[in-house]
Amino acid sequence: MKKKQHPIGFFDSGIGGLTVAQAVTKLLPNENIIYFGDTAHLPYGEKSTAAIQSYSIKICDFLLSQKCKIILIACNSASAAAFELVKEYVGSKALVMNVIDPVINYIESKYQNKKIGLIGTKKTILSEVYAHKIKDLNINIELKSLPTPLLAPMIEEGFFNNSISESIIANYLSNPNLENIEALILGCTHYPLIKNQIQNFYSNEIEIIDSAEIVAIELENMLKTNNLILDFENISSKKFFVSDYTNSFEASTRHFFKEMISLEFYPLWN
Repeated sequence: MKKKQHPIGFFDSGIGGLTVAQAVTKLLPNENIIYFGDTAHLPYGEKSTAAIQSYSIKICDFLLSQKCKIILIACNSASAAAFELVKEYVGSKALVMNVIDPVINYIESKYQNKKIGLIGTKKTILSEVYAHKIKDLNINIELKSLPTPLLAPMIEEGFFNNSISESIIANYLSNPNLENIEALILGCTHYPLIKNQIQNFYSNEIEIIDSAEIVAIELENMLKTNNLILDFENISSKKFFVSDYTNSFEASTRHFFKEMISLEFYPLWN
């Protein structure tokens, strides 16, 4: 198989990265994809840096065994904790992307001299990765960050677009730290699933920065730059692996991709 036909690999702790995988398949319908949901260890946002790095390396071994031409860390917590390590570990075997840098590039192009908010897991917020990268831009952006640790587990359990999620979202977004922001970064790939509720809270008056489409465009550019984009018609294959089977993951995957999906079980530690 020519390398262009090799799959794009995605991984996340659960269903959040499906938002990114869906955006990529919409933009690049010919591409083959392999998705790994580390459901045995979710949520990553509550794990130590060492644990996330260990899981990430194990998953990369698996994705490399599947001959992935690019590995997308489709998780903010893992992007913050393990990107540099993964990039070094993978070396020249595959390209590696995270979901944070494309958002930083987007912010740089639009939000000079603005006050913007960021919500994410404890791991992402406490790492201060967004804060450091935005500071390095040196374009006078005031970043107001808030950890929202209940949101990812809530979404994994299927509690979104209902009164329970609405109450939790409103409680977080009412925090004084997020007052008077002009945009809000969804710093977790789970959060696009509650994007409509977040937009409703703000009455559509601020931009909700959803990484999925931004990341998909940057991934396309990276593949083109490296002459790896699948530039001919192809009936794409989609494979989904989990480290622990959950009904909610299977249902969410079918919801995202509008087709029958079979999950394959692959334990990280045998």
